[in-house]
Amino acid sequence: MRISEPPHYLYKRRHPARDPHSRMPTTPAPQTVSQLEQTLRARRFAITSELNPPVSFDPDDLLRKALPLKDLADAVNVTDGASARVHMSALAAASLIARAGIEPILQLACRDRNRIALEADLMGAAALGVHNLLLLTGDDPTAGDQPDAKAVFDIDSTALTTMARVMREKGELPTGKAIAGKARFFLGAADLPVDPQPGWQPLKLAAKASAGAQFVQTQFCMDAGVAARYAQRLAEHADTRALHLLIGIAPLRSAKSARWMKEHLFGTIIPDGLIERLERAADPATEGARICVELIEALAASPGIAGVHVMAPANEAAVPDVIAQARERLPKR
Repeated sequence: MRISEPPHYLYKRRHPARDPHSRMPTTPAPQTVSQLEQTLRARRFAITSELNPPVSFDPDDLLRKALPLKDLADAVNVTDGASARVHMSALAAASLIARAGIEPILQLACRDRNRIALEADLMGAAALGVHNLLLLTGDDPTAGDQPDAKAVFDIDSTALTTMARVMREKGELPTGKAIAGKARFFLGAADLPVDPQPGWQPLKLAAKASAGAQFVQTQFCMDAGVAARYAQRLAEHADTRALHLLIGIAPLRSAKSARWMKEHLFGTIIPDGLIERLERAADPATEGARICVELIEALAASPGIAGVHVMAPANEAAVPDVIAQARERLPKR
């Protein structure tokens, strides 16, 4: 599907500004809050997903990946140089999928931009009607496919969260210069779930919440018990109890891929029992999808968990069907 473009008019008048057809089409009035924010504030269980924009000049390549998630995911993360690998601009991709009727969550990484560029992209996101932001420090370039690239890291994700909140609430840059218009950012943070031991405190996440984070998406946690205990501890901490918590999960393709994720994706939690279940399965991919749907059901019944974030490295095609199956089994909204 190709995104429809505004018609190209032939301007024959000497003063095209007086011709109503010569002006850019007006955009609809921006909504007060994003659909994701409305869903979470209404305490409806949210399902978000994720896509890596393609290495492409063609918007159709992006839409082929995004459109299967339309009307299934509440919002879709658009990654920003994930694993320090280049792809289509996350801001451009977020705008393109929004125009196609898919609510984006724009990931914004500090790795590639100084504070001037980050402030410019925040204003650009607001102007394009992109409300949901996941603010990240970003992977070091040495982990990617262009290890000679220079990292910026002018600020980190906590400082970026403060910056975005101040720009939204005060309508001004950190310098004090006024910003015209209004931003309606819904600010997100990333975290690594843990099985909390006695005395454990969510200090890093609490700092992000104090900076202005409103929702959190986690690394993969394929253990409902760990997720429940982690959520309970966040609810007990004054600075994190108001966060909307979305647990990262995956439709696992095979026991081999599950082991790789557990060993190479820092902070990933996959119980050995799930890996053994995949090993015994006649069709591991189908079994992995079934496990994911079961886990969504379990997490939806767990206090303090506001939703799930479904990611599928090298297995994106499985995500729409998993979400559709989960929607059928969850209580109707």
